[in-house]
Amino acid sequence: MTDFVNTWNNDTFLTYPVAPLGLISMPGTEEMADKVNRWLTRWREHTEEANADDYVSGMTTTPGVQRQDFLIRTSLPRFGNGEGKGMIKDSVRGYDIYILCDVGAYNCTYSLYGREIPKGPDEHFMDLKRIIAAMAGKAMRINVIMPMLYEGRQHRRASRESLDCAMMLQDLESMGVSNIITFDAHDPRVQNAIPQCGFESVMPSYQIFKALLRKDKTLRIDKDHLMIVSPDEGALDRNIFYASVLGLEMGLFYKRRDYTRIINGRNPIAAHEYLGNSVEGKDVFVADDIISSGESVIDLARELKKRKANRIFAAATFALFTNGVEEYDKAVREGVIDRVISTNLTYRRPELREAPWFIEADMSKYISYIIATLNHNRSLSRLLNPYDRIHRLMDQYNQEQMASGIRLV
Repeated sequence: MTDFVNTWNNDTFLTYPVAPLGLISMPGTEEMADKVNRWLTRWREHTEEANADDYVSGMTTTPGVQRQDFLIRTSLPRFGNGEGKGMIKDSVRGYDIYILCDVGAYNCTYSLYGREIPKGPDEHFMDLKRIIAAMAGKAMRINVIMPMLYEGRQHRRASRESLDCAMMLQDLESMGVSNIITFDAHDPRVQNAIPQCGFESVMPSYQIFKALLRKDKTLRIDKDHLMIVSPDEGALDRNIFYASVLGLEMGLFYKRRDYTRIINGRNPIAAHEYLGNSVEGKDVFVADDIISSGESVIDLARELKKRKANRIFAAATFALFTNGVEEYDKAVREGVIDRVISTNLTYRRPELREAPWFIEADMSKYISYIIATLNHNRSLSRLLNPYDRIHRLMDQYNQEQMASGIRLV
């Protein structure tokens, strides 16, 4: 709470909320929404929204100021044939609404002709549109927080293909959404589809690295002991950021694919080719946006081990593990990979969350910061640039190592 209060008080001017804040939790985001709501409730006394007298106009007080929490109740019933509708059970008139939506929450199900069907991204996106439609234009402003961008990997066209992500963004814009917040978009240039709508692709770099340092106290963050390696060309930007902020060297793998075949909708990887300095004897940190099946990460770790790398730490914003975690359990036992770090921005299967090699970065506090800042129409610049926070984290980590005798100077 202290960080929030300091951030709030550092401004030289006071601002008031755009409107009373309302938080809507779509199916699959209940745990995250509960955490976000608790953070916002704890901070309420430090924001101007707590001063209800400022909102009195004659005998009428702005609705929502005296709410016990920020959650707006909703319902998404389904008919037996799969058709559905969205219902909002609390008033949203005049509210600044923030909708949390996880299109990857396949743990949610619905009944279709007596069978329980997992909700895929299409069903979650349609439910989101239903809830927005149920507001019927009564909300002051609608903001969508969609951590894993719907169809984010179908962001560009090659020959006769659909542009699903662009169409989704245009759908939300046409329904009156003012801001779309996502995390680590596969290609943030997709925002060009909605040039008049607010779009932020937030990087969880600080939270991921912080989670790793909290769990592992033996890392030596210098050029002699740690190296950053990008798993492919698409992940260059995020790995260049880590290498630049931490002052480390960086290598690059590029995937040589077999374009004569298509397996599971993709051209299979024929080989991983490496470019960069030697990784021999060094710990290696590899960052990507998504671990899907996870096979390519294990292949990459084996290639690094062939080059005599020490420990391998794989980080991803979204850890899907569509084929399960058995191969990773085996890889950890064999010493191929040491840790996987990811966020709680999308659904994680229970066996992943319980795996001893998995480190989870909780993003609820950061999302709360973003919501509180946007609700007061303040700049997000300081929140989106983690450079200074990472340096403070490194200094504290090095001091703790020296104090405990782990780090020898």
